[in-house]
Amino acid sequence: MRRIILASTSPRRKTLLEQIGLTFEQVASDYEEDMTLDMPPSELVKFLSKGKADSVAKDFEDALVIAADTIVEFEGEIFGKPHTPENSFKMLSRLNGTTHSIITGMTIIDTASGRVESRAVVTEVDFRDLKDDEIQTYVDSGEALDKAGAYGIQGLGVILVKRIRGDYSNIVGLPLTPLVEMLKDFGVDVLSTS
Repeated sequence: MRRIILASTSPRRKTLLEQIGLTFEQVASDYEEDMTLDMPPSELVKFLSKGKADSVAKDFEDALVIAADTIVEFEGEIFGKPHTPENSFKMLSRLNGTTHSIITGMTIIDTASGRVESRAVVTEVDFRDLKDDEIQTYVDSGEALDKAGAYGIQGLGVILVKRIRGDYSNIVGLPLTPLVEMLKDFGVDVLSTS
């Protein structure tokens, strides 16, 4: 089995990779994201994920480095992590009762061959019609601060969501089925018994 490095310290991404039985190491990326780059959202997340992967790949001679970047896109605007309760409330109020897109860019770098593959995955999410006090209660939970779009579907945020179309694990931060397909192209078959 190839050495696999997850270029992220995200506990959510770690849990997702553990869920599919992948053996991997986590290494923090020191790449500075720039969400203001003038690129279409799907290209931006691929670019950012490649930047994260590159920053870690340089330290390994023979490994597969996986990196991802997730954003929320609504009416042409990108919603990153809110960082403050006030920004969380504003973001969730904008998303209230509407449909938005969760877009994750993933990059795998084979440090032995130099091969690089990137892919973007989009999932559509419909929010329920929420009252201001419901939004405030969710913001007060503290769950929103470090998540793109100010909510986490894997926690209390699930009750904000009416419907999803696409990959659920993408909303959590790492679309597993497309990732498994990419890994297979790099010679790692998650479902192989050999």
